[in-house]
Amino acid sequence: MGGTVRLTAAQAMMRWLSVQVTEEGTRFIEGVWAIFGHGNVAGVGEALHRYSEVLPTWRGQNEQTMAHAAIAYAKTKRRRRAHAVTSSIGPGSTNMVTAAALAHVNRLPVLFICGDVFANRRPDPVLQQIEDFDEGTVSANDCFRPVTRYFDRITRPEHVLTALPRALRTMTDPVDCGPVCLAFCQDVQAEAFDYPAAFFEPRVWRIRRPEPDPVEVAAVVDAIKAAKAPVIVSGGGVLYSGAEELLADFAARRNIPILETQAGKGATSFEHPMNFGSPGVTGSDCGNAACEAADLVIGVGTRFQDFTTGSWTVFANPERRLVSINVHGYDALKHGALGVVGDAKVTLEKIDAALGQTRFAAADARARSDWHAAVAKVTAAPAKDANKLPSDAQVIGALQRVATEHTVAMCAAGTMPGALQVLWQAAKGGYHMEYGYSCMGYEIAGAMGIKLAAPDREVICFVGDGSYMMANSELATAVMRRVPFTIVLTDNRGYGCINRLQQECGGAEFNNMYKDANVEVQPEIDFVAHAASMGAHAEKAAGIADLEAKIVAARGRDIPSVIVIDTEAVSGTGAGGHWWDVAVPQVGGPERLIKARERYDANAALQRVFN
Repeated sequence: MGGTVRLTAAQAMMRWLSVQVTEEGTRFIEGVWAIFGHGNVAGVGEALHRYSEVLPTWRGQNEQTMAHAAIAYAKTKRRRRAHAVTSSIGPGSTNMVTAAALAHVNRLPVLFICGDVFANRRPDPVLQQIEDFDEGTVSANDCFRPVTRYFDRITRPEHVLTALPRALRTMTDPVDCGPVCLAFCQDVQAEAFDYPAAFFEPRVWRIRRPEPDPVEVAAVVDAIKAAKAPVIVSGGGVLYSGAEELLADFAARRNIPILETQAGKGATSFEHPMNFGSPGVTGSDCGNAACEAADLVIGVGTRFQDFTTGSWTVFANPERRLVSINVHGYDALKHGALGVVGDAKVTLEKIDAALGQTRFAAADARARSDWHAAVAKVTAAPAKDANKLPSDAQVIGALQRVATEHTVAMCAAGTMPGALQVLWQAAKGGYHMEYGYSCMGYEIAGAMGIKLAAPDREVICFVGDGSYMMANSELATAVMRRVPFTIVLTDNRGYGCINRLQQECGGAEFNNMYKDANVEVQPEIDFVAHAASMGAHAEKAAGIADLEAKIVAARGRDIPSVIVIDTEAVSGTGAGGHWWDVAVPQVGGPERLIKARERYDANAALQRVFN
């Protein structure tokens, strides 16, 4: 295709995005979330309207939560498709910095198109402009630099020709995958340029599979053959590479227990005989026992976060060696690991072929059955005559009893992430947790993003009253777009999770529960009325049995359903668990703090980071 096409820079951007496709022939950027302001309405907004038939635009309520929906969509699509999010200059852009950090930590693709100051600087300082008194090139969007994988500022219309391909390369690269920020100067958005017509020809973006180095593979094979009690830690990389079935078969044939991280949970069905639950802080008893006995830990697609490793106390065997299979060299070589840099599926195939008939002693099936029994006990429905509020574990049990193979349980922060990791018995793909950043306020927008990506799944969003109060506005968006999912809102009247942590660390109950906060009147928040005011179907469950019935009844609706249930804030999961390194003051406290510091010192002495 020869010749040129005269377009504004914003028009060129949207036209180009509309023809970037996946191997399956669908747009990689499915559409654009937008809240307009003076930094993007006249340029980007006009361009989005012009190309709305080939690149849809969706209106949200808050820049951060729009981006959360985009991130959840990309995670559910296993990074094969993504959304863009655009905002105005100033607070609209900085509202998205938290979401960018969330995407960065979780290695998930999202395109941030942020309005920026005038490149020509004639009207400076413009409304909402941040002025750096020592550097004229800085704007508020520089906040995105440390929390994105690629950052660019478009200060000339022809910059679109290089910035956009670089952005999509980052978002589709399994090694560098993550968020991209294109800070788009508002005057440049509206400037015209004669773009090469060939620039707008459709382009296919393929997710490649990096092959591992044969020497690294051989070293890992030798380490596995020399082991006596290996375990596998399965992370999100297993899902992104599509290695679920291979890993399950590999573990079954070789008798190696699988332990799933928050990001990896759901890759292997809980019914798989080698699924020993989770490791670390929110791990299962049998999973942590397997870790403590293991002389070889084989990480597959995991970054070995502190919750996974029990702050590096759960791998207690002094003979322990660490293997890390990861597409990124940074993650593969963490903590002195014997690293293999490569795609999880391809690398496992090569390791599997080289291991021959290597097989290990039978895993402890009794420990696994004991774990299932413990889960069943703490999640069981309370007795009919029980005169107390249900626990979070019992709320999880209610969903477990009525769940189907299509149910996805999701959450992000508070008590439920840890409780779900150790208690939720996930079928394949039935779990979605944002725990890399553990961002309060992700839940409702994230649930909408999951449902948009997987309309055939039943999405159950667990959210506490604290997270609901922090970010609930995309519930109205879901109502307007008729995106149905179910919110189980557990009301324990404060930040119950952090209140328990505060006490475990020797502190007094302070500023977490409303009853311990500096308020004149205790709140009486009507969550049912609030959710109903945004158009959701909202009701309160009288107890666990009523909750089960209401979850089932919600399946026939075409709008979100919000089910509020009062819960108690004292109990933890009641099963599993391990130490977590949260620093305790060395001096200055009463006896409870002194004892907490003694426990801290004793556990810290067990930490083993390097081999």
